[in-house]
Amino acid sequence: MIVITAPTSMIGSQVLDNLLKSEESIRVIARDPSRLPLQVRERVEIVQGSHGDIDVVVRAFAGADAVFWLLPPDPQAESVEAAYVGFTQPACEAFKSRGVKRAVGVSALGRGTRVAGRAGYVTASLAMDDLIGGTGVSYRALTMPSFMDNILRQAGVIRNQGVFFSPISGDRKMPSCATRDIAAAAAGLLLDPSWNGCEEVPLLGPENLSFNDMAEVISEVLGRPVRFQRISFEAYKARFIELGMSEPMAQGMTDMALAKDQGLDNAEPRTPENTTLTSFRQWCEEVLKPTILR
Repeated sequence: MIVITAPTSMIGSQVLDNLLKSEESIRVIARDPSRLPLQVRERVEIVQGSHGDIDVVVRAFAGADAVFWLLPPDPQAESVEAAYVGFTQPACEAFKSRGVKRAVGVSALGRGTRVAGRAGYVTASLAMDDLIGGTGVSYRALTMPSFMDNILRQAGVIRNQGVFFSPISGDRKMPSCATRDIAAAAAGLLLDPSWNGCEEVPLLGPENLSFNDMAEVISEVLGRPVRFQRISFEAYKARFIELGMSEPMAQGMTDMALAKDQGLDNAEPRTPENTTLTSFRQWCEEVLKPTILR
C-alpha cells in the first residue's frame, strides 16, 4: 500500500498518475475528494481530511508500506516553522505508530551551506527532513532547486507585458527542475522496496540557467520578445503581503530568494545521477507556451 498526500497538487497529481500505471494499491489523503478525477476516485482508496491531522494520518497510514509526503501551501501560517515542522509532527507520530517502512518527501537544496540557517522556507524544509528522519522511517528527501513550473505564476504578465520578475540577479546561473521529473523520481522510489536509511536525492534539471538565459529561451519559443526584470527584495515581500500572505511567510519567501541569490542552489555538484531529463526549452514548448497562448 502506497499513500499519497496532496494528490491534487501540481507534483502530487503527477506522482499519482505515475503510480496508477502500476499494480500497487494506492490510498490518497484529500481534503476535497471531488477535486480528484472520477477515474482516479474509482481506482484509489480515499481518506478525507488534512494530512496535518493526527486522526487522519493514523487512519491513512494503517498498513502502508510507503508514503509520499508533500506539504500543502499555507500562505497565512504564523511561521515557516509551523508550516513545515508543525504540520509534519502528526505524520511523524503516525509513521512510528503505524510502522511505515519508507517515506519520500519533497524538500530543498542547501544543507551544509553558509546560508542554510537563514533561508526561510528552505531552512524550515531541512528541519522537516530532520524530524522525519528521526522517526526511524527510511526516508528519501528529494532536494530541489526552484521549479521551472514556478514561472507559470507569471504567465499573465508574460502574456500581457512580455516580462517576468524576481529579486534574484538576472545573471546568476542556477539549476531548475521540471515538476514532471520530480514526480517521476518520487514514483520510482515509492515503487522500489529495496532502499533503506535516510538520504538526500538532489534533482538539478539538465543545465544551469540564469533568468536572462530563460528570457531568451522563452522569447524564442513564444516568437516574441520577453525580458527579465529584477525587482527589490522589499518589493518582492510587499507583493506577497498584498496577495494575502502573512508577514512571517512573506519574509520566509524573501529570505529564501536572498539565499538563492547568494548561491544556496549552486553548492550541489552536478552528476549524471542528479541531472534530470526535461530541458527548460522543452518545458517552455510543452507547458509554458500552451498556457500563454490559450
